[in-house]
Amino acid sequence: MGMSLSRIVNAAARSITDGFDRYRSEFMAITRRAPVRFARREWHEAQADALDRLDLYTTVVDDVEAEVRELLGDQIENEVAWVSMKAVYSGRIADRADFDLAETFFNSVTRRVFSTVGVDPDIEFVDSDFDPPQQTAPVYATFPALDGVAEMIRSILVAQRIEAPFADLDRDVAAAAVRVAGTVAGGEGQVTHAEISVPVFYRGKGAYLVGRLATTGEALPFVLALSNDDDGIALDAVLLREVEVSILFSYTRSYFHVEVHRPADVVRFVSELLPRKRLAEIYIAMGFNKHGKTALYRDLLSHLAVSDEQFDLAPGTPGMVMVAFTLPSHDLVFKVIRDRFSPPKSTTRAEVMSKYRLVFRHDRAGRLIDAQEFEHLAFHRSRFSDRLLEELIATASRSVEVSGDTVVVHHVYVERKVVPLDLYIRSAEPDDAEAAVIDFGHAIKDLAATDVFPGDMLIKNFGVTRHGRVVFYDYDEVTRLSAVRFRSIPIATHPDDELSAEPWFGVDPGDVFPEEFRSFLGLPRALREAFFAHHDDLFDPATWEGLQQRLASGEIMETYPYAEAQRLGARRPV
Repeated sequence: MGMSLSRIVNAAARSITDGFDRYRSEFMAITRRAPVRFARREWHEAQADALDRLDLYTTVVDDVEAEVRELLGDQIENEVAWVSMKAVYSGRIADRADFDLAETFFNSVTRRVFSTVGVDPDIEFVDSDFDPPQQTAPVYATFPALDGVAEMIRSILVAQRIEAPFADLDRDVAAAAVRVAGTVAGGEGQVTHAEISVPVFYRGKGAYLVGRLATTGEALPFVLALSNDDDGIALDAVLLREVEVSILFSYTRSYFHVEVHRPADVVRFVSELLPRKRLAEIYIAMGFNKHGKTALYRDLLSHLAVSDEQFDLAPGTPGMVMVAFTLPSHDLVFKVIRDRFSPPKSTTRAEVMSKYRLVFRHDRAGRLIDAQEFEHLAFHRSRFSDRLLEELIATASRSVEVSGDTVVVHHVYVERKVVPLDLYIRSAEPDDAEAAVIDFGHAIKDLAATDVFPGDMLIKNFGVTRHGRVVFYDYDEVTRLSAVRFRSIPIATHPDDELSAEPWFGVDPGDVFPEEFRSFLGLPRALREAFFAHHDDLFDPATWEGLQQRLASGEIMETYPYAEAQRLGARRPV
């Protein structure tokens, strides 16, 4: 005799709970390796850990889905059973410190089974079942400045107990104290103490002590950035402005490895330092990207509830591969893949999706926008402008379906909105435009240093963030730098060769001729000259081949989340 439906429901809810326990346990095990990797300078192993952790969620959900399907059998799509399962599961996670992540995990399983269009509050946690948890203990430690700023900084560094020696602790403490004094001197107060997050934030080759500096006048964000090389650990930078810390937590950076048992508490602490950054982005930055996606969607629903704005085509040159649309007052952009791509694009839908997957799993170097992938979102037809709806119906019917008064977006990438670089330089002040163009070159070099070649160097495929940083967002032609062959244009053997519409020399797939970049930048003369003055090396194949050789040798080139001028002594070349 088989189990009753009630027992099956309880068993299935337990299976999902056990799956979440497994996910959190393995997530934490990988995360706990970060301090060891940093202390031992095991950079390649740290990269492997990052990939393993990114893949973990899908692996566990796959296993849980299979278990639940086996348990429920022909009742797998019985919504009454799933309503009961949600209630049982809610009771199981009620006392957990990470219940918010647990709710998202349940949603991941239900959406696998039902491919729900829109949301179903009966079988999903659309809103949380629980109030935000009360913080039971501070997530930070307090360091008084009774004996001066230098001694306060020393006590912060010594307290971390990183299992590697400092190269020159006295030097770093003195340099950091000077930096702090130079910043605080501009205000009216004196430093009283610092509050530093107990968990250390690790990413790439860096370790970050994140907190705030309290003065008699105001509180400042306060981050101590540590690096580690053959000489030992060094305090590489001190970040004391909101914009600097915001860039550290940017949506263009890979996720931190930070050991937290009560994620909501640490997220709130970071949010107090960065009040303009939404909670969803902080969750994502800390590696909880699935729950961050849930929070991002809740933010969107809240915005739609208090606004009657319509989605409309995003400003800028229309993409040949994607239809991009947005809400005028919202800071997200939505991108759906077109059904067909006009020449010269020869890629496929599957290849485009693989490019986004590549970016998700790669070191984004502060230059690639993190894209969250959503399926089966439903909106009222009135929320779309006529011209956008016409464009979607005509060119993206595989991604978007209109049924009566409902528009279902079956597949979409959601990114932070930036100003396309070509639009930015038209309206920006001359100095700002020049700074953006120079940073455009640095963006290309940062990508190359992390084995990324954007493929298409047109400025319309790059954007400018609210902090003035240039980032790349058009991924359909992105590839690994190591897969490209950089060549010089052969010398013409006949006077008519250079006038020919077709090249007079053989060109194989993957061949790139850096000399041609000059012709495709699309910059006004003054900005072209500024770009050439700073980045003329980008037109030389030897520059790219040199980077390829360094990558092939196993070198990991760090791209710092702060400017060279912010480094204490700038001891290490990029």
